[in-house]
Amino acid sequence: MSSTDNPSRKKLVADWQALIRTFIRPESDSSKRALLKYMEQILFGLHEFLKEHVGITEMVGLKELSDRFKNSVIAETPEKKLEDVIKDLIEDIAPHAVNVASPYFVGHMTSAIPFFMVHLKTIVAALNQNVVKLETSKVVSIIEKQVMAKIHRLIYCRNDRFYEEHIQNSRTALGAFAEDGTLANITALWVARNNLFPAKEGFSGVEKEGIQAAYNSYGVDRCVILVSRLGHYSLQKAAGVLGIGNRNVIAVKTDNENRMSLDSLAGIIKDIRNNEPKTKILAIIGIAGATETGSIDPLYSLGRICSENRIHFHVDAAWGGPTLMSHQYGRLLRGIETADSVTIDGHKQFYMPMSAGMIFFKDPTALDAVVYHANYVNRPGSVDLGIKSISGSREANSLILDAALKIMGSQGYALLVEHGIETARAFAEEIRSRPDFELVTEPVLNILTYRIFPFPMKQEFHQSDPLRQKEIRTRLNKINRTVQRLQREAGKSFVSRTTLKVDDSPDDEIIVLRCVIMNPMTTLAILKEILNEQEDICQKTFARLGNGLQP
Repeated sequence: MSSTDNPSRKKLVADWQALIRTFIRPESDSSKRALLKYMEQILFGLHEFLKEHVGITEMVGLKELSDRFKNSVIAETPEKKLEDVIKDLIEDIAPHAVNVASPYFVGHMTSAIPFFMVHLKTIVAALNQNVVKLETSKVVSIIEKQVMAKIHRLIYCRNDRFYEEHIQNSRTALGAFAEDGTLANITALWVARNNLFPAKEGFSGVEKEGIQAAYNSYGVDRCVILVSRLGHYSLQKAAGVLGIGNRNVIAVKTDNENRMSLDSLAGIIKDIRNNEPKTKILAIIGIAGATETGSIDPLYSLGRICSENRIHFHVDAAWGGPTLMSHQYGRLLRGIETADSVTIDGHKQFYMPMSAGMIFFKDPTALDAVVYHANYVNRPGSVDLGIKSISGSREANSLILDAALKIMGSQGYALLVEHGIETARAFAEEIRSRPDFELVTEPVLNILTYRIFPFPMKQEFHQSDPLRQKEIRTRLNKINRTVQRLQREAGKSFVSRTTLKVDDSPDDEIIVLRCVIMNPMTTLAILKEILNEQEDICQKTFARLGNGLQP
């Protein structure tokens, strides 16, 4: 019972003395004890705490939960003491959050984090540095430039002299932190757009005059961005924000390994050059770890094509970038070093807390294309990182990554990456061995897709005409959609689902189950349990074999 429910408890007030006490220390010894009780569990037994207090998600509907949170009035006086708020968080909120740290949660690119990340995040919050301004970060800004150089070197492998020149150079930047991969991708295309339409006589540049003035000045009707149809939707956001229009993000066909088709790309480039003289290609984007399938585009070939055609080459390695730390699998990203810009997310396979994105540029002067100044902050001539950043304020996530690299080392991260890839491959073999399942996309990294495909339906499908196959596919989509939903609602484990195209026809879309393996505690034994649960749900929900499973 809270202070608002118990009339015997002293009424809380908002006067100056109470405010100062709240601002600088816990209100009471009991508040301090409540905080220490749970913080000790979180700091030193994070995964046990999550297992005890947070499920995959409890079986409470969103409607019921939303009905509990309809108070839109801010109380004039304090409602609760810290100890009551902490109790509410642990007992009322946490059970209905999602335990992404569970080894049975294998559906999204969010997973367990090392326990020490919570310590680092706490320290960063306590320091409360704003890294866009040297006056609010000082040494933290210097450390951030060092961290950027380390990851830049991982990508581009330039020599010692290059990094000695640029690591702490106030006039250049090897990249920038952002809040996530979306903002990193926007930054890359922002730079590409400004470089495509720079200032010239009679025109002050697209950043000052806008996209329509740029088109008029350069005799252009539109800009396009070319990316495989598995490209992340943040690229469409970027096109919208930058005034290019998300309809001008052109989806390039993929090959049978879910990589951008080089033949299709060459055909699009040729068609634009021959038939659309007033269309400019702003950028070609290669994917290093597609969100849905984990596939990697032929980066080296894309880099060569972009170089030959003088097109900005951006690699979205938000997911797959850390694979470079593995001596065994880093070769999968061959060609990433040819990119003009590269996105990597820290809160994915660097296992950082939400949220941290990074954008890197081959050219240390590239970010000059998006410089902004203000009289009160980021003044001309200063060394503030915010001069070349999309963020107006930003916490010191670079401190977390810097510390994590020291604690884990590249080999530590490599072990995590390799575990995910090798477990995904073993899981693919397990799926193949089960007659009522079908592997849809082979794992390149640690993501794969598959679907429930009961054996009798599989036999009939391969013996049927196209019309009957379409009917069976519709039934399969219903089965997989239903099983995924029921498994999620059961709350023990979680596999996500997505829709993939068989070809270019919307009638041939298939619903698949998507598995992302990044938790080091996820084993093949656990994945077998997840498949067993899916089989059980399917058998209980649909009639066994030839009855309800038949379309």
